[in-house]
Amino acid sequence: MAFFNSQSNTSNLLERFTKTFRTEAFRMGRRKVAVAAASMGLVALAAGQAHAQERIELKLSHYLVSTHPIITQIIEPWAKALEEKTKGKVTVRIFPGSSPLGNAANQFDQVQSGVVDIAIGLQGTPRGRFPRTGIVDIPFLTTSADQASRMLWAMYPKYLKEDYKGVKVLALFAHNPGVIHTGSRKVEKMEDLKGLRMRAPTPVVANMFQFLGATSVGMPPGQIYESMQGGVIDGFGLPWDPIASYKLAEVTKYHLANGAYTTSFWFSMNERKYNSLSADVRAVIDELSGEALVAKVGPVWDKADEVGLAAVKARGNVITKSSEAERKKWISALQPMIEQELVRLEKEGVANAREIYAEMQRHGAAK
Repeated sequence: MAFFNSQSNTSNLLERFTKTFRTEAFRMGRRKVAVAAASMGLVALAAGQAHAQERIELKLSHYLVSTHPIITQIIEPWAKALEEKTKGKVTVRIFPGSSPLGNAANQFDQVQSGVVDIAIGLQGTPRGRFPRTGIVDIPFLTTSADQASRMLWAMYPKYLKEDYKGVKVLALFAHNPGVIHTGSRKVEKMEDLKGLRMRAPTPVVANMFQFLGATSVGMPPGQIYESMQGGVIDGFGLPWDPIASYKLAEVTKYHLANGAYTTSFWFSMNERKYNSLSADVRAVIDELSGEALVAKVGPVWDKADEVGLAAVKARGNVITKSSEAERKKWISALQPMIEQELVRLEKEGVANAREIYAEMQRHGAAK
């Protein structure tokens, strides 16, 4: 729409120029026509350039499949609303996970350096980049995507901001408690993980798997299907929704829903780019982001999980839900691992790691 408006404005401008030019030619005589034409041509050119400069294209990259609900129901509507509320002054060009800018491990570097203006990424990739935010991955700390996402955003200004230097954070959010998915071996109890090669989404989840006797393997979601099919891994940790997005029901048979962990994500803009924008554009970005955007995550993820769960049921896969007694066994057994994690973070410079963990518990964490 902005393009067509631009054409219309340019046509009107040329029409006005032509009429004025003829009037001036008649008044001033032929000897002054050339001077008038040159002067008015410069005015027309400057007006056209000024109009072109008003249009801003922002590059946004992500690592997910284009059909992922977070993209189709959160990010794309956000981009469309930004265009509409700025009356076409700002457009957003989205580069999906399948593009050269879609590598999960590169998302933060790309937005921090300005290769792209905006990006969405997984806080566990690259590993160790977001140590404070990563505390949310500690086992049995969250109860839902909505609770975890609101908690992260509430804690961001005081506790998590240090993780995001060089960017303007637009939202932080997390998925619903994760599920343990396996192929040929059923996992019902902690002991069943021993000897398995498990894909872990973040360092904390990797430590949990290893503590329980499994071998953890790191890889982006897009590599899980082939890795399961080829026997590189025996299972993986993910919520329900990517099971449909990545067709993973085809390479799994067993699913343990015990709510052991979550994984968090960030949505950020290059800080220099944000600061270079006019006040009215920044105001629209602020209006569409933050708490208003975070509040939409929970319902979207709930519906997405329903789709993934339906894909599993359609194939007749076996779903096990841990009893409360079994969950308590996991929580008790993992206490030494949690202590190790907090000690590691303190040694690596997160002096208030225990305070952050306690604050996350206070925000409605599962005990």
